[in-house]
Amino acid sequence: MNPVFARLKESRIVAVVMIEDVDHAVPLAQALLRGGVKAIELTLRTEAAIEGLKNIAAQVREMLVGGGTILSPEQVQEVYEAGAAFGVSPGTNPRVLAAAREFGLPFAPGIATPSDIEVALEYHCSVLKFFPAEGLGGLSYLQNIAAPYRHLKLRYLPLGGVNEGNLAQYMASPDILAVGGSWLAPKAMMEAQDWSGIEALARRASELAAVGASQ
Repeated sequence: MNPVFARLKESRIVAVVMIEDVDHAVPLAQALLRGGVKAIELTLRTEAAIEGLKNIAAQVREMLVGGGTILSPEQVQEVYEAGAAFGVSPGTNPRVLAAAREFGLPFAPGIATPSDIEVALEYHCSVLKFFPAEGLGGLSYLQNIAAPYRHLKLRYLPLGGVNEGNLAQYMASPDILAVGGSWLAPKAMMEAQDWSGIEALARRASELAAVGASQ
């Protein structure tokens, strides 16, 4: 397994975050880290995302930081040059996957069907984002579509509807590399700079993930 994805597996949780204020990036990463969450995906949905990614990569070296919602080859280059350790996309755009290969950026494309999985395999992707996880049918659906490819040792990163209530269940599955958590940094907490509150959410999620992984 790619060393970056091996670290994601150890982390068990990837905090999926959209930041509006670049000054929030570093204290957010530090709070998550204190709570036991060692990986973060900054989604490219705001103007602050790339600069925030740069700051985390430079100042919070213990945090594994990646770029998410990557929709174009140009964004692949942006996150790579900003210091991202990995990239994530909502779908399987062949142009994006080709760019990720070109830059050597560990990449997890979003999949929802067997056809998506086969597109990802064409670009040698072995870690796949399962999105939107609960909207598609949750872990039961994933286990069904993953079955024909299980001998290839693919691993999945579910996101979308994953929360404290089902986190342990996902982590108990051998198909899961780690889970994506968008609930770990609520917008209200970010705006209030409630870093201790975010730390507490991260700690709770880390504990639940550990329970699931041990089952």
